[in-house]
Amino acid sequence: MSWTAVALGGGRGLHVTLTALRRVTDDVTAVVTVADDGGSSGRLRRELGLLPPGDLRKAMVALAGEDPASAMWATLFQHRFGGTGALAGHAVGNLVLAGLLEQLGDPVAVLAEAARLLGVRGRVLPMCTEPLEIEADVSGLDDDADVERRIRGQVAIATTPGRVRRIRLHGPGGPGEAPRGCPEAVEAVLRADVVLLGPGSWFTSVLPHLLVPELHDALTRTAAKKVVVLNLVPQPGETAGFSPELHLDVLCEHAPRLRVDAVIADVGAVPVPDRLRRAAAALGAEAHLVPVAVAGAPDRHDPAALALGIRRALAGPADGTGGASSTTLLEEGTTRGGEAPWR
Repeated sequence: MSWTAVALGGGRGLHVTLTALRRVTDDVTAVVTVADDGGSSGRLRRELGLLPPGDLRKAMVALAGEDPASAMWATLFQHRFGGTGALAGHAVGNLVLAGLLEQLGDPVAVLAEAARLLGVRGRVLPMCTEPLEIEADVSGLDDDADVERRIRGQVAIATTPGRVRRIRLHGPGGPGEAPRGCPEAVEAVLRADVVLLGPGSWFTSVLPHLLVPELHDALTRTAAKKVVVLNLVPQPGETAGFSPELHLDVLCEHAPRLRVDAVIADVGAVPVPDRLRRAAAALGAEAHLVPVAVAGAPDRHDPAALALGIRRALAGPADGTGGASSTTLLEEGTTRGGEAPWR
């Protein structure tokens, strides 16, 4: 069976999801966050007023063709200039996308043109066609742990030593201007057979999609099977101290109308499976505990194992006849040994 799949996210988390999905279906669309304000992307955004291209570039590379020409272009897109000059730290692909954006103007057309260059199998779309700003309420930055401060910017939120409580998303006009979803991305969600959310930086790559009104509405209306893929370990700063189930609680708080069909988590990363199952059930979902981490590297997803986990989640309930039982999967995962990184 071949599904029409849409993956929402950004950065390395979206890259691993797309790499896994390529093993499941040829019809993949990546919907990418556009709020990055750090590194090469942040510099191009500030200097040229363009969409930050870094996460879009990574998604394109994940879906690039496997023929020699496509592989060469994918490698070139990832190459970063060294030295100390004006180009230092810039990825070649970021500059190509920035140049195309200045030439063509339309980000969707730019990504389609770059996709032809890389032989992309599938499609890459921005979640919005204008750069966005993330704002967070963070506690734990003062002597009084209950005092909340407002922090702006993806990098600042991702690296805060405090605890992120909630986030908001602003359009290019700043606070008060709601972000507008990319129409092609909204249509892709509505037409999909399966939609995946995560893994990735929870507050800065995963949850922002739920705060774009048109995308949120599409996610609640689509007939697609919705799957959440949890992170393997808490992210220092952004989700330090978070349990697997707290990730789902936060998702529910930011999008209380969203219903989910399946939650995929690595069996070695879930200290208390029953708690995760209850949190998943609150979203209407079945929890699938499967071994999806790289053996010996509990902080990295194995794309092949994740592809298998996605297949199992789409096959039916974790304890149903269509897939492996929870007990079998737990036993399969525990053969790898080691402590759960959430402990």
